[in-house]
Amino acid sequence: MFFKIRLMKTYIRIITRSFLLLLLVGIISCNNTPKPAQKTSTVKHEEIPVPSFNSDSAYLYVKQQVRYGPRVNNTPAHEKCALMLAAKLRSLGAKVIVQDGHVKTFNGKDLKIENIIASYQPEKKSRIFICSHWDSRPFADHDPDPKNRNKPIDGANDGASGVGVIIEIARQISISSPSVGVDLLLLDAEDYGPPQDQMRNEDTSDWWGLGTQFWAKNPHVPGYTARFGVLLDMVGAPNATFLLETISMNYASSVVKSIWTTAGNIGYSDYFIFEQGGAITDDHVFINKILNIPTIDIIHLDRNSQTGFYPYWHTVKDDMNSIDKNTLKAVGQTLLTVIYRAQN
Repeated sequence: MFFKIRLMKTYIRIITRSFLLLLLVGIISCNNTPKPAQKTSTVKHEEIPVPSFNSDSAYLYVKQQVRYGPRVNNTPAHEKCALMLAAKLRSLGAKVIVQDGHVKTFNGKDLKIENIIASYQPEKKSRIFICSHWDSRPFADHDPDPKNRNKPIDGANDGASGVGVIIEIARQISISSPSVGVDLLLLDAEDYGPPQDQMRNEDTSDWWGLGTQFWAKNPHVPGYTARFGVLLDMVGAPNATFLLETISMNYASSVVKSIWTTAGNIGYSDYFIFEQGGAITDDHVFINKILNIPTIDIIHLDRNSQTGFYPYWHTVKDDMNSIDKNTLKAVGQTLLTVIYRAQN
């Protein structure tokens, strides 16, 4: 009896061990069964082609403006240049509106203004705008020679350079449309503020950007809005430095950082520098305040000059000798990249 019981226990152990062994083998086999291959995305994220900005072309557009001489409001040169700019933008396929108006200056003078607005794909709701003033300063009030301080300036860099970049952008858009609507604004009477010797202690900022203030209060399209705007000011001098302008950072820091990063990614970090600059009363101030559209200023800020600006700012030497194609290229190519990489 004892032997049978012992034998039975032995059989039970053998059967139990065999069962456990088979179970273990089954588990291992299951774990080693090849799993179906996971599906991988076959969607290719192709880089959107960006046109090549032609700096020779932009340079010629700057030169065409300067040939008229100083584009001071209420002068024949100003009127002739306005006609040329509007006709050029129309020839590049833009829908052009010339916004006429009248404004008062710091000294009570009545100025006829002409804001020139060129729109591409005006039916699109997703929009970006680029702007620059096209008038030139009536007084060379920062010229080192006192005899020149009541003379008007050519404004090759201060005014015409931004317009030259904008017209070349228009030419590229006329060849290949981006996915967003683009408005190009040539704004008038920005530079008719009081001369240095007539500045007073009270705030005189409203005497600048007169054409911009007019447009912001009377947009060319009722209820006009855009995702963001970019102002160009003094964007043609050799080795220009574009710092992070304070008002731009206050209103639209994400736009500033995105554009400066784009510039760095395509090789222009020597121009677009991630360093804080001063607060500048410029056209973007009024657009931010009145229309509440985040607008930034790409403006030459020079740490080494007495004024903090481009060395020939508001002097008679602001002429074509001060324009460098490499700087025009850096600004124009950066903006084309921003425009063509923007998504609806």
